[in-house]
Amino acid sequence: MIHEIDEGVRLLLTESGLTESGVDLVFDPPTREWAARRNAPTISVFLYDIREDVGRRRTGTVDEYDEHGMTVARRTPPRWFDLTYLVTAWTNRPQDEHRLLSEVLRCLARTDVLPSRLHTGTLVQMGLAVPIEVAGGAQQGRSAGDVWSALGGELKASIDLRVLAPMAGERVAAAPPVTDGLVVRTAGTTDTTTAEPDRRLRYDGVSDPGTHGFAARRDRPDPAERPERGATTERAGSSEAARRRRGPVR
Repeated sequence: MIHEIDEGVRLLLTESGLTESGVDLVFDPPTREWAARRNAPTISVFLYDIREDVGRRRTGTVDEYDEHGMTVARRTPPRWFDLTYLVTAWTNRPQDEHRLLSEVLRCLARTDVLPSRLHTGTLVQMGLAVPIEVAGGAQQGRSAGDVWSALGGELKASIDLRVLAPMAGERVAAAPPVTDGLVVRTAGTTDTTTAEPDRRLRYDGVSDPGTHGFAARRDRPDPAERPERGATTERAGSSEAARRRRGPVR
């Protein structure tokens, strides 16, 4: 995920036209030894802090489906991380450095979200927005002075670039659907030695269960019409009354 954010930031700065004027764009730490070896105007984008945004952490899983609507995998929600870069310009004159920093700041300040066309790898698969914050206020993490002290160099003008990046959750493959039916085994109530061979029920058309799967409604014939309650008693009473009117049989 980190290297994909690096590539997105590189493409974003490249589109602004910085590299067309002969400026190098690197992700190296701007140490004193590195500064002594450079031989061209350079923009350094140094990643110095990585912290998880725990307020965005979620639990549970999300199902993935194939073209038939069957569950093929389950994935945990993505986790979000703050990636903080130290952006500096390096030339032989401070005025030229400030000019380069102005161009970088102009490019980054007009972008609130890393454009989707610059996404690669898992960023494309997740399809989530990647927010960008430039020269923000005080935040948790290392200060610029601490970073320069760790690098062994002198403090100079720099831009803090913060990218909120998602990391894809863990994917666990789901078990394949059941294609064999139940095993039916019959035996006598007393003599178990006369048990019939096992029979296995199978589903027809298991590869295409339809939109509603095996729980789909089946068409069944309507049951035979039943006589209304009390109708039999009434007919029996009518037959008895008719017999009485006819009199005894001689």
